[in-house]
Amino acid sequence: MCRPEPGLKVQIFFKLGIIKKQGIQNTIVTYLGILIGFVSLLVVQPFLLSKEEIGLIRILFSFSALVASVIPLGITSITVRYFPVFRNREQGNYGFLGFILLFPLAGAVLIYFILNIFRQEIIGHYIEHSKLFTEYFDYILPFSIILGFVTVLNTYCFSLFKTIIPSLLNDICVRLGTIVIIYLYFIQWIDLQQLVLCYVGIYALQLLMLGSYLFVIDTPRLNMDREYIRKQNVPQMLRFGFLLSFAGLASLGLKYLDSIMIGQYMPIEYVGIYSIVAFIPTVIEAPLSSLDRIAYTKLSNALTHNLQNEIKEIYFKSARYLFLIGGAIFLTINVNIADLLSFLPAGFEKGIHVVLIISIGTLINMAGGANSSLIFNSKFYKLGGLLVMLMAAMAFGLNVLLIPIFGLEGAALSTAISVTFYTVSRYLIIYKGFNLQPYDKVMLKILLLIVFGMILNYLLPHTQSAILNILYRSAIILGLYLAGTYYFRIAPEFHKYIPGLRKQ
Repeated sequence: MCRPEPGLKVQIFFKLGIIKKQGIQNTIVTYLGILIGFVSLLVVQPFLLSKEEIGLIRILFSFSALVASVIPLGITSITVRYFPVFRNREQGNYGFLGFILLFPLAGAVLIYFILNIFRQEIIGHYIEHSKLFTEYFDYILPFSIILGFVTVLNTYCFSLFKTIIPSLLNDICVRLGTIVIIYLYFIQWIDLQQLVLCYVGIYALQLLMLGSYLFVIDTPRLNMDREYIRKQNVPQMLRFGFLLSFAGLASLGLKYLDSIMIGQYMPIEYVGIYSIVAFIPTVIEAPLSSLDRIAYTKLSNALTHNLQNEIKEIYFKSARYLFLIGGAIFLTINVNIADLLSFLPAGFEKGIHVVLIISIGTLINMAGGANSSLIFNSKFYKLGGLLVMLMAAMAFGLNVLLIPIFGLEGAALSTAISVTFYTVSRYLIIYKGFNLQPYDKVMLKILLLIVFGMILNYLLPHTQSAILNILYRSAIILGLYLAGTYYFRIAPEFHKYIPGLRKQ
């Protein structure tokens, strides 16, 4: 396979500074998107939509997103790994955009036949408990195709080191658009069918804006340079892409499987309840998503140049600080969850245990640090991909077993157990493959602080005011958590930023 010219390599490494800067900007966009998502899911949707309507929107998106993960046929992984070989603005990147668009086009045709062949069987699984979903099943195909192409174009933008606009569109614009159309439905300017059509239309508009943006920032050619492409090791590219596409499908399966399967075993209103309460613990993982956007590139560079000390430092510090930050967010959520849910309409309190169960799994994942970035940048990426698929299979089996027995808590348990298995397995791969083990006395101290905070939560009295409960309990528990962090010198390098302690 041809390799990038030396000049291109210099340009790529020069871009690392830009990536780091954009990582910070992406963090801001991510948290702003989470804030908007919270407003949408905890304020707008519970009060402007019925539980059945929330369940319909959620299951439509979850099902379509899962189908959409098949449509790229592995080209997203190929783009991330091999685009540097094609990078040449003057040559229109040798028609690489035209090359990668062939894959989602073929994937869309494949999904069309699959959905039509199994249409009645799929509907049969949902007709009893989620009849409303079956009435809108025909939206799955166009919605999936749109989401599939959005994924491909997003990946192409990321490969050009242009991440801010795609993140703005995905994390902010789409969520704001969703709030607007829900309000229009609430004031009866549109009906339910128009709401679903507009919901799909928001993502179609995102796709059009992404396509337009590409022609602003780049000079892509849709006509492929067949001679140049033939010089590359295309079979190797395809093998790599297909393996990681299955891993990506499995990863998304874990993310959306619970909502999809609840609709098979329980009334669709429970999908609505679950989607609202299960979103709350995702805040714990937000720092991990932000870190991965930076750590992935840095670890790739460190592994390429065999910088063992840098690899160790990134892995160890990411595990420690993500666990520390995750612990603070974990306590904030679970100390106040009963009072937070009291602000929602009746019925959502049924998901209170879901929040705790998923939070535990999420916190365990945070304690793993940047382990995924390390594995998928190393020679163990195949093992990592197989591990993701095994995790998804485990989640599917657990959902089938536990949802009929425990209901919403069964879906949460399935997710938490699968994530825990995945985190422990990644730890073992790194421990055996790199001889790295980040769990020391400091990590134990963080764990003890979290446990102490939860015990204190059950000892503190409750007042009649939910707002007062949230304020005083958070102040006491988080205050002691931060005091313990300082006392045990868990993050001594940050003490210089604390007023009055800079000289200590």
